[in-house]
Amino acid sequence: MKILVTGSAGFIGAALTQALLARGDQVVGLDNHNNYYEVSLKEDRLKQFIKNTNYIHLQLDLSSRMDVEKLFADHLPQRVVNLAAQAGVRYSLENPLAYIDSNIVGFAHILEGCRNHGVEHFVYASSSSVYGANTAMPNSEHHNVDHPLSLYAASKKSNELMAHTYSHLFNIPTTGLRFFTVYGPWSRPDMAMIKFAKAILSNNPIDIYNNGQHRRDFTYIDDVIQGIICALDHPAVPNLDWSSQTPDAASSNVPWRVYNVGSNRPVALLDCITILENALGKAAIKNFLPIQPGDMLETYANVENIMEDLGYFPKIRIEDGIKIFAEWFLKYYTDKT
Repeated sequence: MKILVTGSAGFIGAALTQALLARGDQVVGLDNHNNYYEVSLKEDRLKQFIKNTNYIHLQLDLSSRMDVEKLFADHLPQRVVNLAAQAGVRYSLENPLAYIDSNIVGFAHILEGCRNHGVEHFVYASSSSVYGANTAMPNSEHHNVDHPLSLYAASKKSNELMAHTYSHLFNIPTTGLRFFTVYGPWSRPDMAMIKFAKAILSNNPIDIYNNGQHRRDFTYIDDVIQGIICALDHPAVPNLDWSSQTPDAASSNVPWRVYNVGSNRPVALLDCITILENALGKAAIKNFLPIQPGDMLETYANVENIMEDLGYFPKIRIEDGIKIFAEWFLKYYTDKT
């Protein structure tokens, strides 16, 4: 297939692109190479596959309607995976408009491209953050998600609603994937695992919010890629049992679905830090702080739906995933110095 992957120089996008190329797909990759974090990391990810003859790379911004329209017209992708977004919960407190431009306006441009150019299936990144103030555990796609705690979460909830509208009006199969705390090699520097590793090795204290009482459903990057490909290969279909009188939040009477992509094994943040300390062979200096605005106390993915519908099964234990991450981290950042 010819597949458009937006955010192909990003953490998840680069890993997905490599997996798709490895199985023989053609990939058109899009990334704006913005400086939210070091552009050199994005360039290093791209070096792993940019010379592949089945890969085309485009540097443009989703917020440019004309550029996105030209992309679809020129390349005519059969399926689309949208991973490009302004990420980060805490950054959304500092620069909220960046989330509107990328996550709302840019998302609409992708939907229009799918509508106007016969895309067979649109898969997009949502987030566990959409569960917000709903503390029912484990987090289920059937739960209400109308109370986001950050603009980032609100933008992802908005994506799900926008996708449903296009599925309803234009019969475009759309699938939203709610990722739960993704980690692994090549991850973003603003993510906890990288920040903690850098601080530990440089003898700087690590900030631990909510006094370390957070629990997160850490999901290794390979498991996330498995979930994306499972979804990509199974276009959403209408739920024939869906009722407008008792509507199911996870599906619809149109080709629209949302799925959790997680490990189904929440881990206390302090336990995660201990595993990382052991992998790096060095203890952390811990700076305990109160909970921050926008933070969720716990995430815990119910993955029954994606397992039953798409055959997804998370395999990597956090002890093994952090060990692989630490080995990559030590090599990559040593080579950089």
